[in-house]
This record gives sequence, C-alpha cells and structure tokens, in this order.
Amino acid sequence: MRAHGRWRRFWPALLAWSAVVLLAPALGAQRGPAIAAAASVNGALTDIARAFEQERGQAVSLVFGASGTLTRQIRDGAPFELFLAADEEFPAQLTAAGLTRDAGVVYAVGRLAIFAPTGSPLTPDPALAGLQQLAKSGGVTRFAMANPEVAPYGRAAAAVLRKRALWDTLQPRLVFGDSIAQAAQFAVSGSTVGGLVAYSQVLAPDFAARGTHALIPDADYPPLRQRMVLLKRAGAVATAFYGYLRTPAARAVLRRHGFAVPD
Repeated sequence: MRAHGRWRRFWPALLAWSAVVLLAPALGAQRGPAIAAAASVNGALTDIARAFEQERGQAVSLVFGASGTLTRQIRDGAPFELFLAADEEFPAQLTAAGLTRDAGVVYAVGRLAIFAPTGSPLTPDPALAGLQQLAKSGGVTRFAMANPEVAPYGRAAAAVLRKRALWDTLQPRLVFGDSIAQAAQFAVSGSTVGGLVAYSQVLAPDFAARGTHALIPDADYPPLRQRMVLLKRAGAVATAFYGYLRTPAARAVLRRHGFAVPD
C-alpha cells in the first residue's frame, strides 16, 4: 500500500534492506546460480528455466522483484549472477558501478494493460475512456499500479495516466504495489476497481479468468526495453542461461507471454 508522510521517502530503501535479509535463507538452498529478474517476466522466465534444465541438465534459481529493489540488493552484495530488468536504466547503473561484465542486451520489450476484476464497475479500453468516466462519476475507490520509484512498469503507468489527464484526479485513490506483481495482486483482488499491470500478467490463465483487460497502445508510454546483464561473479551455468535466453526457443516463449522481442 501507499506509504504516507516522511516514511514514504524511506520505504523503498527499507524494503530493499529487508529483501536482502530475507533472501539469505532462500538462496542458501538454491539449486543453481541465483538469477534476479523483474516480476513482469515471472511466467515467461519460469517456463524458460524449466526448458533450459530439461535440455541442458542445468538448473537456475529465480528471484523476482521490482527492478529498482533488485538493483539495490545487487549493490548491497546479494549473490546474483544474472539480472533481467524491466528497463535499461537500472542495468546501466550497475554497469556504471563496475558490477557487470558488459552492458548486456535487450531481451524483451514489455507492454502495459489495464485490468478490471470480475464485478468491477470499470470497463477496460485502450484509451482509458472507461476509467475517465468512472473517475468523473466518483466511482473509482482505489486503483492499482506499481510504485514508479522502484518499478519501470510503475513509471510507464504514471506516463499513461498523465497522458490521459488522470494522474492528478486519481492520485488520492492510487494503491502502489512494491512491484508489478504486487500491483497485479491488488488489481485482481477485488479491493480495487482495477489497475495498470503488465500485459504478460493478464495473459496468464489463472489471471485472465478473473477479469477483463485491454492492451494499452505502445505510444502512450516510454518503451519498456528490458535489458539483461551478467554480473561479474557469473559462473558457467549463469553464462549458459544468458546465452539460452537469446535462442529462438526462449524468444518464442517470451512472445507467447505477451512480450515483443527485438530483432
């Protein structure tokens, strides 16, 4: 949920510190090198990792979260070997800090969708006309999106709301998820009228069955060019997985999950 007052400034840092602590026992029992990834690629990357293990006989351990939070964890020494972000800015920060092998590559381009849970008064549409009408009538109780401070999809959502002149109107009603995954949980729970979430999430069968959605035009927000980088500590298995993510098989999985894949 939203943090208010002076605590809002410190909330992202507190979350990052807490996550590093909580990661310790989980990574202690890992089956392979730790891979940090944006929450938006959860479904796709899980499928790709499963195929990688079946084909290569090598396993990786996946940890999902907001790209900004994962970046802080890497800076603080979290034992990740590969980082798949939801944008290019956060990997660039790690490269500038000398923590990566090189600048990496763009592995996917994310897309944004508006979602309304079953029973919501919101009717999703690409231009957000339904959300505008509902806001004018006072029918927006709460609306979910990812925190723009740590999640690239949150920044994209904010750009969409500003373009449609809804940002100022909806600000008091916004519920910020710490990642796009948490924002999606808020949107599907019924505690909000809906939210702006990753297109990859609304395509998941268990999610799609719980409401309706519309794809937001790519021109309405800055491109979500998602970059991956190998960290300097990366070993042979993480390096092999990095290469596997650029194979036709992995790219096909990303497309199936709603991502655009660069040539």
